[in-house]
Amino acid sequence: MERSSMLDHFAEELRLARATSGMSQTALAEALSYSGALVAKVETCERRPSLDFARRCDTVFGADGRFERIQRRISRETVVPWVRDWTGIEAEATALRWFEPLCVPGLLQTEGYARALLTGAGLFAPDEIEQQVSARLDRQAVLTLDRPPLLTAVVDEHVLRRRIGGPEVMNEQLRHLVKLGSTLPRVRIQVVPLSAGAYGGVNGPFVIATSPHGEDVVYLEGQLHGQVIDRAEYVRQMVDVWESIRGEAPSQQQSLDLMAEVAETWT
Repeated sequence: MERSSMLDHFAEELRLARATSGMSQTALAEALSYSGALVAKVETCERRPSLDFARRCDTVFGADGRFERIQRRISRETVVPWVRDWTGIEAEATALRWFEPLCVPGLLQTEGYARALLTGAGLFAPDEIEQQVSARLDRQAVLTLDRPPLLTAVVDEHVLRRRIGGPEVMNEQLRHLVKLGSTLPRVRIQVVPLSAGAYGGVNGPFVIATSPHGEDVVYLEGQLHGQVIDRAEYVRQMVDVWESIRGEAPSQQQSLDLMAEVAETWT
């Protein structure tokens, strides 16, 4: 996959500055207030440095804005979006804005629903399905941390009515959504009703994650892989799409009432 030449340049300058200063990746991570894993990924071009990261590098190395200038040139390049460690981004996020027109968002799925969804896809062997179900359930621990992200999930009403795994699985799943939306103060779930007709969400699912440093990235999930995009212009457009979609959804309480009502149809 094509990679940004400025991304390579940033990584090279960072490795050079660190070596010249005699700092380990761990020491640099402490000085920057970022994780050692992130520093390592920036140095190997696996992660794109944020503006905040670049500015901190300038401060630590006394680089007079050099890292910020390179970072801004990365953002201006037309970069083919690359797959990054989405689960890591998801786990570190302070907020997640998640839209799903087709199925229940992964962080809100029950075990039975997740298994039925993965089995129905017909892409995985039984042992792979169990691994994926376990991984998906493990990711949900983020919702019960001491400081969980603010998760705002908007789903299309079709999600509540699409039969995944049979009536019992659907009833359990919808009751689970009602429970999460009612008991976890940082989980908000809203439903775009069928009466909305054509609206901004018909073009597909996406997640907008906000990092601890306040920057947003967009995650697009494909059939077999996902991609993370952090180009500022694209992110701004997706935030507009998100606002448009949320404008179609009634309040959380009305949405919870609808979920409970549809759950009864699955008994």
